[in-house]
Amino acid sequence: MARIAFYPGSFDPVTNGHIDVLAQALDVADTVVVAIGVHPAKKPMFSFQERVEMIEEAAARMRLHGGRLSVVAFDTLLVDAARTAGASLIIRGLRDGTDLDYEMQMAGMNSAMAPEIRTVFLPASSGVRHITATLVRQIAQMGGDVSAFVPAEVAARLRTKIERP
Repeated sequence: MARIAFYPGSFDPVTNGHIDVLAQALDVADTVVVAIGVHPAKKPMFSFQERVEMIEEAAARMRLHGGRLSVVAFDTLLVDAARTAGASLIIRGLRDGTDLDYEMQMAGMNSAMAPEIRTVFLPASSGVRHITATLVRQIAQMGGDVSAFVPAEVAARLRTKIERP
């Protein structure tokens, strides 16, 4: 039976940190479903379709795809979306102890609701641990260079998005 991992997040935009965790997830699972959370009250910088394209472009450039990756949207409980995808694993990237504290609470709640789905914590590599999508958006909006924090195609999309009136 194929091991399917569910990797949720907003990915607004996808960062080098996300790609690092995605590469690790592909090492522990046969298939990874990158799941973009869609919340009607939130206003993302990039549309769902733009985020899908950025994830697929970055994964292809990094040769991570290989038919083992899909991207979906979800607007339900994480465990319900993971079940729908047939996942037995939920992937969560960790940058620091603050992430661990929060993620442990979430893992406990998810385990109580869906004991058949395990949460796997993957530490971000040291070179990308400091990157957050929020900071990337803020730096880009203030005219800063984000090329060290995101894949090249994402940096280009950020420039285009911010230059629009």
